[in-house]
Amino acid sequence: MKTKDILRAVQSGRMTVDEGADALDGLSYEDMGFARLDTGREVRSGFPEVIFCAGKSEEQLAAIYEKMLEKEGRAFGTRASQAQYEAVRAAVPSAVYDPVSRILRAGPPEPAAGPDAALSGVCVATAGTSDIPVAEEAAQTAAYFGCAVDRVYDVGVSGLHRLLSQLDRIRSASCVVAVAGMEGALASVIGGLVQVPVIAVPTSVGYGASMGGLSALLTMINSCANGVTVVNIDNGYGAGYVAAQIVRLARAVPAGVKEGR
Repeated sequence: MKTKDILRAVQSGRMTVDEGADALDGLSYEDMGFARLDTGREVRSGFPEVIFCAGKSEEQLAAIYEKMLEKEGRAFGTRASQAQYEAVRAAVPSAVYDPVSRILRAGPPEPAAGPDAALSGVCVATAGTSDIPVAEEAAQTAAYFGCAVDRVYDVGVSGLHRLLSQLDRIRSASCVVAVAGMEGALASVIGGLVQVPVIAVPTSVGYGASMGGLSALLTMINSCANGVTVVNIDNGYGAGYVAAQIVRLARAVPAGVKEGR
């Protein structure tokens, strides 16, 4: 909830002065018995709470989405199932589900970015098409938090010319999310070609010796390229969140400073 919304709620009597003070301090939460929604998170961290849907019952999730929509005006969840989506949609008609990323959103649609905006935000790149589910979790998370996102998919290093043909797009972003399974080499290659931070996301895509993504994780952690940081296996959400933080900082720096003037 934004500061003006809190002040209006206090003014109208929907919040007490103490409740408003807690909300402004980022200390407010909504006790639902089975869950305590962190309604003060946006005040503290700059971004509202995101719902981890896996493991929650359909009834719990529907109630959480209803309450998030009431308190925050929007809701965003990861790792949702089709059955969970149908339950949430019955309670919240604005709910939208993407079965590829398993993202479940509710509330107003995201504003459309301008024709050139995608080249000033986050670039999400994948080694292969099989990495797209994790990449889309990252891309849609960054978009939800206000970033323009450019997607460059299936540019793995086994066909390096595919990656090099998209280099101008990749270099135009404020940060790059590199998503790869198998041996996970994509992050190191991109890290050696760009001037911006690279967030490496190992995926569990691969044959038996990839050990469910551990092979890609170890490669990325041991990258010889500078500026590469790594999140956990299949953690597209974590990468998208950090990317949004980087873009927010990049937007706050005057152009002359970024260009070294």
